[in-house]
Amino acid sequence: MPDLPARPDLDQLRHQAKDLLHAAQHGDPAAVARINAVSDRFILSTAQLALAREYGFASWARLKLEVERRDILNSRDLSRLARLLAEHPELATAGTLGYMAMLRFDHDRLGLPPDLPGTGAMVRALIEAGAPVNGYPGDKETPLITAASCGDADVAKVLIEAGADIEAISAPDSGGVPSGTALQHAAVFGMTEVVDVLVAAGARIHDLEMAAAAGDVTGWPLDRFTRQSRIRALVFAADHQRLEVIDQLIAAGTPVNEPDAEWERLPLHTAAGSGRAASIRRLLDHGADPSLRDPRHHTTPLEECLREDSPRHREAAAILRP
Repeated sequence: MPDLPARPDLDQLRHQAKDLLHAAQHGDPAAVARINAVSDRFILSTAQLALAREYGFASWARLKLEVERRDILNSRDLSRLARLLAEHPELATAGTLGYMAMLRFDHDRLGLPPDLPGTGAMVRALIEAGAPVNGYPGDKETPLITAASCGDADVAKVLIEAGADIEAISAPDSGGVPSGTALQHAAVFGMTEVVDVLVAAGARIHDLEMAAAAGDVTGWPLDRFTRQSRIRALVFAADHQRLEVIDQLIAAGTPVNEPDAEWERLPLHTAAGSGRAASIRRLLDHGADPSLRDPRHHTTPLEECLREDSPRHREAAAILRP
């Protein structure tokens, strides 16, 4: 069964149905079989139904509704969303909240700009229309964990205000991250703004690594932690540009040029890959070696930085170039 394109176009789908009908009318065996799967009549409505069924929808009308739903969500059009939910209230509970929570992550695939204002307002409207703020039993992760992983702080704020469970745990196979809370997901994926939102809302910090990501290791006696725990904490501090924590960890004897054994990440490489110029400068001041290659990708910090083209990555690259 084919998937709909990321941004389905209704006119293109209409043309696909017409092309299918014309091919069947001219005796194309594959086209004939596709329409015969739903009807023995070769007319436009049966070609449309065959196409809708192939995309996983019960009818052409349901396919059209899905195209409209996606367009409204992608454009973050509140007035159109209100009209759609008035006519089809069931759509508020049909995975729409998760779609919005992922929109900032999916912007490139969807051909949308990276700055997506209005996602929080859309989520608020969906919750008011009955979307379950914590998702459904059996979901791999809650909408808040999705928003944390994808870096949408506005959506995270709205979900928290609506009573989302900050300490909910994701399934072990959710998003390539071991089972964890929204804070752990935001920390692992470098979503600092969401980390700050969650910490301000009272999210519990369970380990030194999360404390480093949050920017405060007060109350975490560094001399009691293993070398590897402190290296991992330094990686998180570098990723989230927590300069004071970087200083504290290195002052406690944490090596700056050793990788985290579990994920094989070096602090300088991590900061470079995230475009964290201030972290790069601080780590270099502490003796980080820009010529080292990381164990996993065998790349230098500069090569990690050049994987992305953004203003902050260009600034970071300028620091790292010989």
